[in-house]
Amino acid sequence: MSASDTLMHAPAHRRPCGWQALLPPRDSAPSLKGDHVADVVIVGAGYTGIAVARTYHALAPEARILMLDAETAGEGSPGRNSGFMLEIALAGDASTRELERMSALNALSRRAMASLKTQVETQGIDCQLQRTGTYRAARGKEGRASLSRYRTFLAAAGLDFQTLGRRELAVALGTDYYAEGLYSPDCYLVQPAALIRGLISALPPAVTLHERSPVVDLARDGDAWRVATAEGTVRARQVVLANNAFSRVLGADRSRLTAIYTYAALTPPLTPKITTAVAGSPWGLLPTHRLGCTLRTTADSRLMIRAQYSYERERDNAAVEADLAASLALRYPTLESVGFDKVWGGTTGLTYNGAPLWGEMDKGLFVSAGCNGGGIVKGTTLGEALAQDMLGQPRADIAALFGKPSWMPPEPVRRLAFEAIRRVEQHKGRDEA
Repeated sequence: MSASDTLMHAPAHRRPCGWQALLPPRDSAPSLKGDHVADVVIVGAGYTGIAVARTYHALAPEARILMLDAETAGEGSPGRNSGFMLEIALAGDASTRELERMSALNALSRRAMASLKTQVETQGIDCQLQRTGTYRAARGKEGRASLSRYRTFLAAAGLDFQTLGRRELAVALGTDYYAEGLYSPDCYLVQPAALIRGLISALPPAVTLHERSPVVDLARDGDAWRVATAEGTVRARQVVLANNAFSRVLGADRSRLTAIYTYAALTPPLTPKITTAVAGSPWGLLPTHRLGCTLRTTADSRLMIRAQYSYERERDNAAVEADLAASLALRYPTLESVGFDKVWGGTTGLTYNGAPLWGEMDKGLFVSAGCNGGGIVKGTTLGEALAQDMLGQPRADIAALFGKPSWMPPEPVRRLAFEAIRRVEQHKGRDEA
């Protein structure tokens, strides 16, 4: 576990985060310098790491908690997502055969969402949080089959939804691209960079944050752990790896976790005429196929599109921009000449079967990684449970509810398998891309 490891210690983004670029500058926390001692070190100041810190402090207010992040608040992966906050399980996790488990997952998600909403309201975090619900829509055979399965699950679980035809979708989304869809009210939209910045600012004083401090080494030091950055060290009896796929270089099980890059773009603010055509009220759409497009509007009348995936390294952003523009033009021909104001990539930790890599790896060393695109609410849920576990408190049975991550083959077989699966899925979901 040293800096010579072939895995990257932190993401190296080609372009700044588009959401962050819409916000005013902020003063970042100082990087770690010198030698320090803490009770807990949390590697990663994302939604999972923040949930660990906040929950741990609430249960053990005397504990000294130190948080390290490789980037600055809003610029890293937590600020680069699409800003969907789902109150129910992801469509890919939904199963009519396991309604009791799914009901328990939904309850956890609603509780985490309620906690986040309370923090936004009590701390006055200006992040455009709004309960808009979410659409799922399909055009081709594969997407419509997936939509049918999800609709069956929602009905069996007794969850609210509306079935929509082409004409109703056109009215709601301003495009007749999709053949059918559904609407679920159980989702909030948020400006993700503003949210993560606000949550970090609201951390209790007992939590010390150091930004621009990627961890380059982690080693046993007697009965504790020694965490090293380029210019400093921290000795702590407990360490949490909450830096998703980048936890692998520090000892997380790389046979069960990989890094995937995804890409997003924002249009400039649209003219009132175009805004009315695209739909006036804020909305978000999630794809019915895993390689499909995510779409949403923003508070300042922009349209965001998210699609495209690459394995372990970020693609050339100019090529990504062209692909995203083509996908957007298929849905909204009137926007073909509008172009994008911002284009960026971001990382997510992926496990083969979608289960998180979670729990105690070694005495005093914990990990929560592999959210598989579950994002803000799922990360918060897992972080809260991990803090409870670290302190021996009652918590949700994560393995029973989310499962355990399955094994993946080593390189180069893993890359070849990913590319083969991507090509097959790309062909199957070509109408949703």
